[in-house]
Amino acid sequence: MEDVVWGIIGCGNVTEIKSGPAFNLAEKSSLLAVMRRDKTKAKDYAQRHNVPLYFDDANAIINHPKINAIYIATPPSTHLEYALKVLDVGKNLYIEKPMTLNSEEAILLSAAEKNSPSKLTVAHYRRKLPMFLEVKRIIDDNILGEIKGIELKMYQSRKDIIAENNPTNWRINPQISGGGYFNDLAPHQLDLLLYWFGDVNECSGSSSTEFSIPTVASKINGTLNFNNNIKCKAEWNFVAPKAEQIDECYIYGSNGSIRFPFFGNQINMDIEGRKEIINFKHPNHIQQPIIQATVNFFLGKEKNSCTVNDALKGLQIIDEFIK
Repeated sequence: MEDVVWGIIGCGNVTEIKSGPAFNLAEKSSLLAVMRRDKTKAKDYAQRHNVPLYFDDANAIINHPKINAIYIATPPSTHLEYALKVLDVGKNLYIEKPMTLNSEEAILLSAAEKNSPSKLTVAHYRRKLPMFLEVKRIIDDNILGEIKGIELKMYQSRKDIIAENNPTNWRINPQISGGGYFNDLAPHQLDLLLYWFGDVNECSGSSSTEFSIPTVASKINGTLNFNNNIKCKAEWNFVAPKAEQIDECYIYGSNGSIRFPFFGNQINMDIEGRKEIINFKHPNHIQQPIIQATVNFFLGKEKNSCTVNDALKGLQIIDEFIK
């Protein structure tokens, strides 16, 4: 393979700015075709983004002779189905997070990937953003000294759509999303913690559906014990008062601490009494760094940015917290 020629299954909102344009911007990469069940919308996307081909059938993408890599960007409920088909024809695969509906499906995908010649990367794109690479450098270079603990808090104001149970919002339909907003947002956070601190040897958590619909967790609490004896306490609340909204990760050690949002662009450092704020500007197409890394991986020039087993570990934690 000299160049990676892509097809996208599911050209919805996530592909408009975050990912789609990056497939043509990456070196040795081009986007040949897109698919959406609504052919009119697929055509509209293709015309606006200068994509040569469009289809309303995923099999047309999967079996197209000129396409050698496929991006699955549908809601999670169809990830496993399409991924197995892609692996079966031996094409490389880049798949949105959460990788599957749950950890049981992830185990099935992991087994299929091991028996396929295909390469597979999961779209945990924050691993490649400069802000989170800087957090990793701070940790790896022992700038914080001996890590004492991690505290993660995400409180969001109550979303009216949860109370209304609007059927058009697939993110709060567990059959499509796997759960609620926790299942949509926590994979980013948990993946980064696993990326920075390694495997977890023990985790426990609980959830409730307070002020939510019966099948969607609104409050989640959990603890993670990493293999290096670092403990993380985590809280999510999607029905919090507006005045209490917060998105913060606090990592503290013997030399000081850092605070930062997972969905922001600023690191606040306090090292031995010296305070500093580091600001970052995320790429316009926020997945472009990992898409370039994925192209390089497919071409044999770089290691895999996020493996199936990496993503499986995060899904196992999510399932434990909301079981």
